[in-house]
Amino acid sequence: MIKQILDKTEKQKIARQILEALPEWFEVEEGREEYIAGCVDWIFLADFSEDAQPAYEGKNDCCTGFLCLKETGNATVEIAVMGVRKDYHRKGIGKQLVEKSKEIARESGYSFMQVKTVQLGKYEDYDRTNHFYIACGFKEFEVFPLLWDEANPCQIYVMSL
Repeated sequence: MIKQILDKTEKQKIARQILEALPEWFEVEEGREEYIAGCVDWIFLADFSEDAQPAYEGKNDCCTGFLCLKETGNATVEIAVMGVRKDYHRKGIGKQLVEKSKEIARESGYSFMQVKTVQLGKYEDYDRTNHFYIACGFKEFEVFPLLWDEANPCQIYVMSL
């Protein structure tokens, strides 16, 4: 079940728990901490499953994944960060989070959605990420070879809402 989270502390607890469990994508502590700090001001969606182990102490609901949207222009929103627990990969949770985020973005008056990731063909883990976004309906927009650094060319995907 996907819920929009409004409580800033809960957003950070969920983001930390999920991102720290995904070192293949979020191993750089500085970047991970920026996402955790930034998520308090973004639209935050989380998926909860009764059959999952608790996402963190003190919650009855169990988080399996989350997605954050941030405004990047008056007509555009970006998937700023997204993570799904590895034991829930390939079970449709990521796609459900993207679909719900598209719905919320449209209802909020946005016309476009974008997402940034490492360019297809650089790393196997990120190739799966690229294929996921393409399967969700995103289209290749542009590659910025040095936006992050030479080893991680930034691929931007976009879609019309």
